[in-house]
Amino acid sequence: MRYLYLLLLFVTLQTINSQNQFIPDGTTYKTGLETAKKENKSLFVMLYADWCPHCNLMKKEVFSDPTVMGFLKKNYVCVWLNIEKEEGKTIQKKFNTKSLPTFLFLDANETLLYTLKGEMKTAEFMTEANNALNPKLQLPFLEKEFLADPSNSTKFFAYLNTLRKGKDRTDLSPVTHTYLNTQSDAQLISETNWRVIANGVTDINSREFQYVLNHQKEFAAVASQNRVDRKVVSIVSELLRPLVDNLDTVNYYKQREIAKSIRLQKTDSLVFKFDLTLAERTEKWKFYKKVTLEDTQKLVWNDASFLKDIGQTYLKHIEDIDALKKSIFWVNHSLELTDSYDGNLLLARLYNKIKDKKAALKYAKKAKVICTEMTWSTKDVDALLAELGTK
Repeated sequence: MRYLYLLLLFVTLQTINSQNQFIPDGTTYKTGLETAKKENKSLFVMLYADWCPHCNLMKKEVFSDPTVMGFLKKNYVCVWLNIEKEEGKTIQKKFNTKSLPTFLFLDANETLLYTLKGEMKTAEFMTEANNALNPKLQLPFLEKEFLADPSNSTKFFAYLNTLRKGKDRTDLSPVTHTYLNTQSDAQLISETNWRVIANGVTDINSREFQYVLNHQKEFAAVASQNRVDRKVVSIVSELLRPLVDNLDTVNYYKQREIAKSIRLQKTDSLVFKFDLTLAERTEKWKFYKKVTLEDTQKLVWNDASFLKDIGQTYLKHIEDIDALKKSIFWVNHSLELTDSYDGNLLLARLYNKIKDKKAALKYAKKAKVICTEMTWSTKDVDALLAELGTK
């Protein structure tokens, strides 16, 4: 009897759990379009991947809600496409989507009416899905209104703010420049046009960004210096990060010179960090050494953690004795900023690498004291002490 009760309980829990799990119905994009034409509805497409945590959370918390699914099925023909399968890849490429999840709202002729990206709560998603049904909130209407009067900032922001819900910032550049081309250089310096530049300009060589660089004080007066600095750093990051992520060394070295020409401490520090990341990923240790020897003290001198990271890289990959001595100087300074077990152990290993056993022993013992006081495992430092001929 007890066994039967447990079995019934298990089956009940499994049934409840399955009811709360969203499972795509397998409708193809082509079939969805045909059904949308036949039923005179719009098409709702979710692009997802099984490994995407945000996609899975949307399925679990939003699309398992009967109210949400009832609304979608009443107003749309729904298609769920995995971007790791052929049809999903094709649609992702067709609509140039870069984020997951992405939600496309299309008419039966495949005109993009509305688009969303990222994880949302149920209430927010329902608001947006309702907005997507309103012709005056859809992208074709907003685009037409804007292009009829491209100097109108209100119409520009109405279009931009809807466009950005489903597009990456770099995709906003064309519409932004359409508006900014109606503005003279002098007109750029206003709170409204600063907002336009801050939200939509991504081209470091553009007239507008170059004007910002040359008139930072004037823009700071209508925004703030902090906001101007953030924009400058952001645009350098948008220029270089994709090249680093794709290990595109040829274009990276070209574009970094443009970024370096800005000659601001914040952008120089950003370029420095991108340089090191790319050098590590491509194992260009000669370039890594060159960059760190030139700029470590100038750009990350007060960052104890970063100084230790550089020291660790030198320990693993740099053999030049003079360069290693320089890294010892940097790690020693990191200890002046923040004394630490890992810093002392690293310093001991660097000294050991250049065959200075006396100094290596000094810092290994310091590391052992800190380790013992903190009741941490002394395995690593004990191994080094044994190598140095002591316990």
